[in-house]
Amino acid sequence: MDFGFLTGCLQGMTLEEKMAYAHKVGFTSLDVSCWPRDNSRDFSGSDIDVENLTDEEVEKIKSDQSKYKIKFSSLAYYDNMLYPDEEVRKNYSDHLKAVISAAQKLNTPLVGCFIGKNQTKSLSENFDEFEIIFTDFVKYAEDHNVKLMIENCPMPGWQEDGLPGTISYSPELWDEMFKRVPSKSFGLNFDPSHLDWLHIDYLQALRDYKDRIFHIDAKDMIVDDKKFSYYGIFGKKLNREHPEDLGFWTPVIPGLGDINWAQFYDVMKEIGYDDCLSIEHEDRRFAADNAEVEKGLEFSFNHLNPIIHDFK
Repeated sequence: MDFGFLTGCLQGMTLEEKMAYAHKVGFTSLDVSCWPRDNSRDFSGSDIDVENLTDEEVEKIKSDQSKYKIKFSSLAYYDNMLYPDEEVRKNYSDHLKAVISAAQKLNTPLVGCFIGKNQTKSLSENFDEFEIIFTDFVKYAEDHNVKLMIENCPMPGWQEDGLPGTISYSPELWDEMFKRVPSKSFGLNFDPSHLDWLHIDYLQALRDYKDRIFHIDAKDMIVDDKKFSYYGIFGKKLNREHPEDLGFWTPVIPGLGDINWAQFYDVMKEIGYDDCLSIEHEDRRFAADNAEVEKGLEFSFNHLNPIIHDFK
């Protein structure tokens, strides 16, 4: 099984430097952040300028991959593909297609994205738009020998009220998603941490959607039951410290939260999953600078590596 991390957590480093670091630690893959160069999203990055990718750059990247023995598990670009403003949405759409084209050039099998949500329309209308837009995206991906996957994050930080900013965060919504776009080239980048704070059984979901799980994000979560009882299921509404602050849950690096990774890995083996496990580092306690980020990545590497490689 390949083991890596999403590259956007390390800032101010070249992609080659990130590959060298990953190889030094013992990682075998990277989920490469490919947001636009002009971008201000938190927890993002632009390690490949996909819109201006030249043949020479492709060969350099492939040479570095060989040098550092690093696979690319996915190219990552997560934005609101149903954004209400048509011009903004087109920019997002054009960039996603550029990411897909880059994935083909780099022999990367997967591209990760969000669906998002148009908050001015009903859920039914959102799914109607999703069906049109993502049928096109998935066809474009198939034409480029790439599979498209959705991460199951609700993105409450996209809405002032903290309610979901995507239509793809639960098994109920996945069923509608796959009914509307049934292609086997369309699946999930499965993140158990979001299911945990939503009080969804992530182990059962792992079993139930095994045929649609293309990639797994290793991210952990602390859920404070006392604060949950205070704020309720819709979360904190007043005096939020940052857009994702719903009061009762905190994203942390794997090994410092509620997820039992040994148990999770047993279910991964049960369903025959043997692709990539990729750390998504969003722990604000290990984010002051790259040295702190690396501490977090290496802690999680040392926690997960013995589990996923059955070291005794």
